[in-house]
Amino acid sequence: MPSSNLPQIPSASAAARHAAKNRQNHLTKPVGALGQLENLAIQIAAATASEIPTVPQHPALVIMAADHGISRQGVSAYPPEVTAQMVKNFTTGGAAANAFARQASVRMVVVDIGVDHDFSPDLPIRHAKIRRGTRDFSIEAALTLDEVDAALQVGLDCATELILPSNASPPIDLLILGEMGIGNTTASAALTSVAIGTEPWVVTGRGSGITTAQHQHKEELVTAGISRHAPDPTNARAILAAFGGLETAGLAGIAIGAAARRVPVVIDGFITGAAALAATLLAPNLREYLIAAHQSTEAGHRVILDFLDLNPLLDLEMRLGEGTGGLLAVPIVQATLAAHAEMATFDEAGVSEKTAKQTGGKKRHHNQKQL
Repeated sequence: MPSSNLPQIPSASAAARHAAKNRQNHLTKPVGALGQLENLAIQIAAATASEIPTVPQHPALVIMAADHGISRQGVSAYPPEVTAQMVKNFTTGGAAANAFARQASVRMVVVDIGVDHDFSPDLPIRHAKIRRGTRDFSIEAALTLDEVDAALQVGLDCATELILPSNASPPIDLLILGEMGIGNTTASAALTSVAIGTEPWVVTGRGSGITTAQHQHKEELVTAGISRHAPDPTNARAILAAFGGLETAGLAGIAIGAAARRVPVVIDGFITGAAALAATLLAPNLREYLIAAHQSTEAGHRVILDFLDLNPLLDLEMRLGEGTGGLLAVPIVQATLAAHAEMATFDEAGVSEKTAKQTGGKKRHHNQKQL
């Protein structure tokens, strides 16, 4: 799907950013005392074009699930059948993502966009299968451009259904990206290496916990796949076609669809980060809507966050995926915006601000610029 056919993402509001920053600097606390949370409040204000954004009451996690042909090359500690098994586990509430979502009161939507399994039509998931897994990119391109475009459209349609009002459920106001797909760290490593221009070994990690020999084999497959396909590093569709996956393209589509309606997007770990990376190639304004939930231990994740200039809210040494890190960030986002809206300013509370003499006028101005 050419960029011209994608919905336009509005630029973040400079006026709302300025107003939110001014508010943060006059709330009853030392300037900068809430650290990264102040930056987060200002970012969301700019993204939603509101000086005082509403605290999200209807967040949703979307887990895109798909299989990868490259998994047949032994790049994972788990067999490919686990993708379908985990989809069923999500529907019965047995995964970590289910527990976290229940605790945070987050709606959870599971999408079969490319699992190599025929699920019962009655299974409570979104049935949007494009094909039964990608092709093995060590042999041929993982997807056709038409399949990439179809996956992007699935994501866009999913965003539309979640965000527009309906009788079935309230429109969501915060989107968390999640995924499930054996072999997807291998595809994401190839995508990241090409899109950022870094050496494959830098972004190829141990994924689900593979052995040293498997890791070396995985690096070799990523390196050879990049040499075989050599996609244009500025063309997200070509990169996704070369390596996949269907869930990655679907997540890119849903992120773009959400941001087009000024809904902030929380990214989880490496795979959702790779999806966000691809999406920013298609829609550069998306960057202003992205919230990095946590720092994964997977090798390429830090590279993506640095490239996108995103600071993770948490570092818990996690690498599970499923959107679990993103779910943990939801209460932080909510608390951040609650404080931004509900704290009194110095004038409102009748509390004296530090004087320029006490803080040093120039130093205080410098601290304000850091927000």
